[in-house]
Amino acid sequence: MQKLTMGVLEWILLLILSVLWGSSFFFNEVALKELQPFTLVLGRVSLAAVALTAFVFLQGKQIPVSLTLWREFLLMGALNNLIPFSLIVWGQTHIDSGLAAILNATTPIFTVVLAHFLTQDERLTFNRLVGTMLGLCGVVVLIGSDALRGLSLNSLGHFAILGAACSYGCAGIYGRRFRKLPPAVAAAGMLISSTILLLPLTLLLERPLTFKPSVTTWGALIGLSLLSTALAYIIYFHILTKAGATNLVLVTFVIPVSSLFLGVFILGEQLHWTTFASMVLIFIGLAAIDGRAIARIRQLIGVS
Repeated sequence: MQKLTMGVLEWILLLILSVLWGSSFFFNEVALKELQPFTLVLGRVSLAAVALTAFVFLQGKQIPVSLTLWREFLLMGALNNLIPFSLIVWGQTHIDSGLAAILNATTPIFTVVLAHFLTQDERLTFNRLVGTMLGLCGVVVLIGSDALRGLSLNSLGHFAILGAACSYGCAGIYGRRFRKLPPAVAAAGMLISSTILLLPLTLLLERPLTFKPSVTTWGALIGLSLLSTALAYIIYFHILTKAGATNLVLVTFVIPVSSLFLGVFILGEQLHWTTFASMVLIFIGLAAIDGRAIARIRQLIGVS
């Protein structure tokens, strides 16, 4: 069996991927000034679906026609695109992009908890339990005590992002059934399905055809769909194939950094000390869940 390792190219691509996914929160913030949430999400997945479908055919592959498989694509599209994208975009109408990225970084925490109850081969270990608790402490610090005194739109925005992270966790577990498909084909099928699900919702709840976005909004939408979605998926699948899912999780640590940078220096968002404190707690929790940093420290100090 080929050993999956991170080469120089994979490390570079990992950093690029973190910027692409981190910038999605920035693009959302810009586009939301003119577009309503469902319209923005529909534009993101539909343009990305076209781009990835073209990529699949350029590779000489085909989109499957099995009805059973398309039912699975529809559910995956709901869990990995429709629900989380919509919750994140709605949440960002009430909280800053940097805070949304930090809360979204809790996805692996939800994944390990859900996997413990929904799978037979990924049980909670001591390290994962400690990491989960630290991550949840980080969430409490970020949301603050105000949320305990009543639900405001601000606190609902925080919980919407956490709901998105939980949905991503469910998608990560459900997505195991697509292992036998070429990754780009699975992604294209998922995005096409997401577009099918979002189109009637958007037409029912909003009036996308009446919007006349500015050049800036179009730029943000194109960046969101082609860079943060289509290109990001291509890089994601390359790293997944060459370095494995365990190494790919490392991108979670870098996404909030790039998002905070864009939010502060371009959007002028303000940071509070609780932002940094929560990010540190969540990152330590993620490191505990990942386990490699702890194993390396134990190795250096000679503890078996």
